[in-house]
Amino acid sequence: MNKLVIRLSLAAKAHWEKIQAYSRGDMDRGDISITTIIIWTAAVAGALAIAGTIAVVVVKYQVKLSGI
Repeated sequence: MNKLVIRLSLAAKAHWEKIQAYSRGDMDRGDISITTIIIWTAAVAGALAIAGTIAVVVVKYQVKLSGI
């Protein structure tokens, strides 16, 4: 029982130190820049537009493609 209390105490202390370092700005918070968000949004929108165009073409010419 005593070992468990010691381990929990050490874990809580380590966690508290991690929180303090994070709040001081010592740790990298992994912030994403707005440029990255814009690039990813454009990439996803472009991929969806291309996939949608392919789907429309396939549906439109499905009868002609079925004979291939």
